Amino acid sequence: MKRLRALLLGLALAAAPALAETPWKLVKTYPHDPTAFTQGLLFHDGVLFESTGMPGQSQLRRVRLSDGKVLQQASLGSAYFGEGMTDWGDELISLTWRHRTGFRWKRDTFEQIGSFRYAGEGWGLTQDGKRLIMSDGTASLRFLDPVTLTQTGGIAVTYRGQPVPFLNELEYVKGEVLANVWMTDQIARIDPATGDVIDFIDLAPLVQKLNLSDRDAVLNGIAYDAARDRLFVTGKYWPKLYEIRIIR
Repeated sequence: MKRLRALLLGLALAAAPALAETPWKLVKTYPHDPTAFTQGLLFHDGVLFESTGMPGQSQLRRVRLSDGKVLQQASLGSAYFGEGMTDWGDELISLTWRHRTGFRWKRDTFEQIGSFRYAGEGWGLTQDGKRLIMSDGTASLRFLDPVTLTQTGGIAVTYRGQPVPFLNELEYVKGEVLANVWMTDQIARIDPATGDVIDFIDLAPLVQKLNLSDRDAVLNGIAYDAARDRLFVTGKYWPKLYEIRIIR
């Protein structure tokens, strides 16, 4: 509760006087596995990939969008708490929460082909075609070399001069980094060149529509289908995955 209060306080201070919001509309609703503690979401070449968390339940998954069926899965092992995931070339790259360990996987077979280390916690992961972009639960983003997976830089994320903490799942969309802000209904639109938050996508209407009682069932999971310009969002333990369209 202390972390949640700190987050809400930080957002309240940053609002000055209110959060700027990006308008959006709901396009379509799809089924989603309500047992999935969603940590990462990715759409690649017509396929939905998902990483899940929780000890003993952390997996990489290939999911059929139309009905939410899990077509393929691989376990991270009982010791690990899975976090964000992205693609690079023919690989998937995934993070763990507090084990300071990431994994490389063959995208087609889910064969684990390597691992790497990083400082601190792992939360979200995406890529912009040149580098990996990682969140660690703070108000910062890290940049990683996609080959060596070493950190090459980073940037502080702020909204109207105030830090935006608890950046979680990430997706790179049209030159912006979209970031779930943990324990809120907000997705921050971040300029990766400056770290400035452009504004927020407020998905409270979707959360209210679900009416879930589990306090862990928060918004988390963003995937973009570049070929068809489709944006998908879901959450931990959500029974639905939503396609939304940003109104520009």
